[in-house]
Amino acid sequence: MLRSFARTLPVLALLIAPAVGQTTGEKPFTLEEAIALALKKNFDLQVQAFTVENAKDTVAIQEAAFDPTINANVRRNLNQQASTTSALDGTASTGPRNDGTTMSVGATLPRIAATNGSVSVSTNLTRSATNSRNSLVNPSFGHGVSASLNQPLLNGAGRHAATAALERAKLGFNIASINYKSRVLSLIADTENAYYNLVAARETLRIRQLTHEYNLKLFEENKARRTTGVATDLDVLSAEVGVANARRGIVQAEQTARDAEDRLLNLINLPNFDQRIGAVAFDEYREKAPTFAEAYKRARDFYPESLSTEEAIKQLQLDLETARRNQLPTLDLNASLGYTARATNVSYGQAIANLPNDHGNNWSVGLTYSTPWGRHADKARYRTAQTNLASRKLQLEQLEQTLLVNVRTSVRAVESNLAAVEIAGKATELAARQYEQQKARFDAGLSTSRLVLLAQDDLETSRFQELSARVALRRAVAELHRLEGTSLDRFRVQLPQ
Repeated sequence: MLRSFARTLPVLALLIAPAVGQTTGEKPFTLEEAIALALKKNFDLQVQAFTVENAKDTVAIQEAAFDPTINANVRRNLNQQASTTSALDGTASTGPRNDGTTMSVGATLPRIAATNGSVSVSTNLTRSATNSRNSLVNPSFGHGVSASLNQPLLNGAGRHAATAALERAKLGFNIASINYKSRVLSLIADTENAYYNLVAARETLRIRQLTHEYNLKLFEENKARRTTGVATDLDVLSAEVGVANARRGIVQAEQTARDAEDRLLNLINLPNFDQRIGAVAFDEYREKAPTFAEAYKRARDFYPESLSTEEAIKQLQLDLETARRNQLPTLDLNASLGYTARATNVSYGQAIANLPNDHGNNWSVGLTYSTPWGRHADKARYRTAQTNLASRKLQLEQLEQTLLVNVRTSVRAVESNLAAVEIAGKATELAARQYEQQKARFDAGLSTSRLVLLAQDDLETSRFQELSARVALRRAVAELHRLEGTSLDRFRVQLPQ
């Protein structure tokens, strides 16, 4: 069963689209529906959710180090000897007999956040009885309280030592959450690309089918013309080869389309790969051309890899400070204080009442000092911590530089592909008109089937170039949105907190 963080995965999908197009036939299957399914069912995202949940539990474990521990104990003991061996035992014929009961309760605070010390307090009630005539108080009820303190003074002292593990765990949770966000952004981009690839593959198939229809019509016309002596056998053969090539293109395009379907199905994790995805299509691109300054600012603020590395640097800074403090010698203060009430033979209540005004006391104070000779290992650990921090800072600089280059590349790709789509659209329009003119000339007997086939090839090539430009534009936009982190707002995805 998915844990609490993992259970939020369906919420991401529900916030995007109200329905899912996992049907066959012509029901449209939108990009929003594909992303909704991917966020709900993708295996990698579910695994990453468990990582976040584990990091959250690690924080809870470290916080528990500051929780007090309650302990209680009850013990009853009886010691009966077989015979008296000494007149000092104070017994006659029966051997010495001692009967005792001890009850204690206490609390220990294993870690004090301000000092990294530990403190414990306890109280106890006792009852002892004996058959010895030498006992002055029989039965004897007793009561005592005690407290002890252990406080590091050098190595391991202070708030940093007490809270370093907890702060590190919190940073680890931040890193896991950022990595989850990064995985969501990557999954959205991967789903967009898989969706656009399917659109392109099906559009390619449609273009191939159109070409096949044109060539088949030309083939039938050439056969009819041959019967009237207008066309030759070569014209018919040329048209027939065109039909065969178009059919081959359809077979290859069908395979490509089914492969693209499977890749999208794998991302959105539908249980049945025999399901056919409904009609897919490009949305009209209505955004304005991006500017580098705005895109880079958004990327710097939201790019997960940089944010994750910054949190990792904070962890390493904690490790460096810990390693620096660990070079100090160990000097611990140990202190204890206790009070014991005057014994009474009345009751436990009387023993408790005696403690404030009629009691004994004990205390102790001590220092414990130790240090490794030369502290070679601690010094080496400190140097290692310095190296790790410097290395991660260089990695952050490299990430920022790579991010700058990637944003510049993506912005240029969007700009150039916007122009390419416009140019390719005009080229397709021109090729279509040229084909129509050439076909009209052929119908009027002023052209040959070879020239018509060449015009048809030009039109098909133009259509493919326009399709390629449109796909490239969508891919460039998807990558830019991933770098900026704006895919979340674009598809209205809310990440769990």
